[in-house]
Amino acid sequence: MKYIEAYRESDNIMDIYLIKHKQSAVTKNGKPYENVILQDKTGTLDGKIWDVNSGGIEDFEAMDYCLVGGSVTSFNGQLQANIKRIRRVSEGEYDPADYLPVSSYSIEEMYKELLGFIGSLKSEYLKKLCEAFFTKDEDFIKRFKKNSAAKSVHHGFVGGLLEHTLSVTKLCDFYSKRYPMLKRDLLLSAAMLHDIGKVKEISLFPENDYTDDGQLLGHIVMGCEMVGEKIKNIDGFPHRLEAEIKHCILAHHGEYEFGSPKKPALMEALALNMADNLDAKMETLTELFNSTTETGWLGFNRLIDSNVRKTGDTE
Repeated sequence: MKYIEAYRESDNIMDIYLIKHKQSAVTKNGKPYENVILQDKTGTLDGKIWDVNSGGIEDFEAMDYCLVGGSVTSFNGQLQANIKRIRRVSEGEYDPADYLPVSSYSIEEMYKELLGFIGSLKSEYLKKLCEAFFTKDEDFIKRFKKNSAAKSVHHGFVGGLLEHTLSVTKLCDFYSKRYPMLKRDLLLSAAMLHDIGKVKEISLFPENDYTDDGQLLGHIVMGCEMVGEKIKNIDGFPHRLEAEIKHCILAHHGEYEFGSPKKPALMEALALNMADNLDAKMETLTELFNSTTETGWLGFNRLIDSNVRKTGDTE
């Protein structure tokens, strides 16, 4: 098959893709059309079906795998599929592995590395807390390995939550060596646990969308609740330590306007916020630059809050 990342303007399309999204709309002139999003493991492509009554447009719904025919156009600098033909295909006509974006790193190797950080913890209580999730809770482990870290902003792929968590943990490990006043065990435990609520906030692929609880509560609140439930089963867990690890989770977005219930009041919470923010933004730019061949300015990016472009080659 031809993957989405390979398409360029004026290319023809005739292949099977996952219909990630479908929404009916009406033009200014009152003509109905369909907005769709095509997905494969390399990314997504916005599409339009302008002639919904064409004989080539068969019935289909979001999350169906469909044979799509049409061409690639450009609108406001972004590629778009102009879809002329579409039909739902049957199981066996496609390989699901072609349609799920997956981390470029080995999921099992990343998880092994994360477990190594748990093994390095000296605090009896924090080690037991992390082990309660990452070595003993089989259902959590399965979801954690497969979940994305976001719907679309960064690490939006299978293994994305694990990749992001490991990156943040590594950054925090470096911070703890550079700034000895940081409590390493608290900081690394918070790094490993800061986004665990995303296993409940975001559904698994191919949906990869916000759950009802995700919309109503969010991963920060749910992650804090999950930690509290595990702590109940750890005899003697110090109340002050419980409050500190929960505070780090509650404050890891840094600012109220970014959905953080609390602003960092601990040195470890501030370090975690910085590490989380750094990894999210670096991955956002990495994914953006990998998705285009443009060499000039790429326009305003909401997460970076700036017009961005790729760095030029150096001699």
